[in-house]
Amino acid sequence: MKSGLSFLIAARRCEIDELDRLARTSELVGVIGRLVHALQRERGMSNMFLASHGGRFADQRGPQIAECMALEQEVRAGFDQLEADDHRGAGAGNSARLFSRIAWVIPGLDALPALRRRIDALALKPQQSTAAFAKLVAGLLSVVFEAADGSTDPEISRLLVAMFNFMQGKEFAGQERAFGAAALALGRSDEAQRLQWLHLIESQERCFQVFTDFSGQAVLALWRNSQPDAEVAELERIRRRGATSAPADVPLSQAWFDCCTRRIDAMKTVEERLAAVLRALCEHKTAQARSELQDYRQLLDTLAPQAGARALFFDDADAQAAAPARLGRHLERSVLDMVQEQSHRLQAMSDELETVRASLNERKIVERAKGLLMAHRRLSEDEAHKMLRQTAMNQKRRLVDVAESMLAMADYLPMLDRAPAR
Repeated sequence: MKSGLSFLIAARRCEIDELDRLARTSELVGVIGRLVHALQRERGMSNMFLASHGGRFADQRGPQIAECMALEQEVRAGFDQLEADDHRGAGAGNSARLFSRIAWVIPGLDALPALRRRIDALALKPQQSTAAFAKLVAGLLSVVFEAADGSTDPEISRLLVAMFNFMQGKEFAGQERAFGAAALALGRSDEAQRLQWLHLIESQERCFQVFTDFSGQAVLALWRNSQPDAEVAELERIRRRGATSAPADVPLSQAWFDCCTRRIDAMKTVEERLAAVLRALCEHKTAQARSELQDYRQLLDTLAPQAGARALFFDDADAQAAAPARLGRHLERSVLDMVQEQSHRLQAMSDELETVRASLNERKIVERAKGLLMAHRRLSEDEAHKMLRQTAMNQKRRLVDVAESMLAMADYLPMLDRAPAR
């Protein structure tokens, strides 16, 4: 018959398996981050290529596409590994949601060659190219979101939340680069354009605030140092210029693009540091858990199962006398201490996880509101998101606040008539 310590060892083995899975998932998150950055660079070059009718960035696009293709293969291999883990029973608790996100991303990756051919042929407008790349990047970031939401270790979860929000903020920065470059090159400015630009800025700030709340001091110091005062001042100067009605200014558009590119490249350095910290934390926690597991096994080999267990649980004198004299009371009590420590630690982890995951709820609220609009208005996901975003801009409210208001009115929304049965 198995002793309580045997099951404590089993619990520790399960924890190690989960840490191993988190380590692989965290590694995949790092690769996704590199692919997203490469796609953001390709998107920026493609937009300038299209806006200049093929006159700019023609030579640079080729090497950038090659980098994207190499990273894409790494991401696909990571996806395959997750699926293999699930077959072995080592998948995440949220595997269904994670695999659904991956299933949505794969066709986007498959469609990249056709998108590139249309860009080569100048068959797209810059806005269409931006939208296509943004849709794929959003899908990749949703995989990172599910990885963060599925983490069972609070410290690792904190870093995954920080990384997701940093990557999301960086994506908004990339969208602002494309939006600003086009606005300055065309020279038109109206209230809708100003609100759109403001929305992109505010979205970045919200994401970077969550990143700041969940990151360590070393990463935050790197983040602050990556934003020189002169660069920030230049960025704000051009932002103000873009908010006014003025004729087309191609040199200023190029200056804006270069300024934003330097900023986004600096963000990549922070992102890489965050990924390295995440990998190191996974390795440290796994090594620590394996060491403790070895201690448990040695203690199990030492204890006499029946007498030791009775002495532990009931603390009765007869059981104490029956336990081997060489153990001593301190060794018997140490097992109970380990059980209690494990229980307290797991409870503390659960409490902290709830706190960490609360930061992910905003995205879930927006997703639910989008689903509501899709169901009641027969909209596509993109159309539903645009409606929420436009409403938020018009009302000068946060996107999540608009989503919450919509969900609160869900019972009052009229259901669409069903098609008659045939």
